[in-house]
Amino acid sequence: MNEMNQAISNIGVVPVIKLNNPIRDAAPLAKALCAGDVPVAEITFRAAGAPIAIKEMKEICPEMIVGAGTVTTIEQVDEAIAAGAQFIVTPGFDGEIVDYCLKKGIAVYPGCTTPTDYHQALKRGLEVLKFFPAEQSGGLAKIKAMSAPFPMFKVMPTGGISLKNLKEYISSPVIAACGGSYMVTADLIDNQKWDEITELCKKSREIVKEARA
Repeated sequence: MNEMNQAISNIGVVPVIKLNNPIRDAAPLAKALCAGDVPVAEITFRAAGAPIAIKEMKEICPEMIVGAGTVTTIEQVDEAIAAGAQFIVTPGFDGEIVDYCLKKGIAVYPGCTTPTDYHQALKRGLEVLKFFPAEQSGGLAKIKAMSAPFPMFKVMPTGGISLKNLKEYISSPVIAACGGSYMVTADLIDNQKWDEITELCKKSREIVKEARA
């Protein structure tokens, strides 16, 4: 895997974050994630202030890997890159967006759940795919089945991942990392429960390390 893919895989979990108040919450959240040994974040464009959040997190914790999620337009790719994003995640496979990201030289993880999606990713030389929504699309059983004809891919499942099933997913050699919002829920962020976020991150990393030992 390339450097970015390997760095994310080494961490093993990617918090998927929707920030309603990025000016207030981005900096302390970044510190909470890093304190929990999870120095990576996918900031979704489902909230209007995503570029602000990306910029704030990179400034307060420059060692973090910060990317943009739920990216559905070329314009959002440009906004994310301008804010300092290091990777792009799309909910589905959009060839135009993927090609644009490759042209821009930024890592892109498109949502893929079908053989057709995987074929399109293969044509473009991608290494890691987002599998979304994971649990609703067949979970680990489907991911393993898809890896039979497409063994060249590592997968980053997102959707329905929690502390309860993280070990099951991350134990599979097909899985690069697991995306999840369980450690960065709206309740935790809006009520500024930074210590709880840090503890959930620590537990997640313990599970990853144990599974890969």
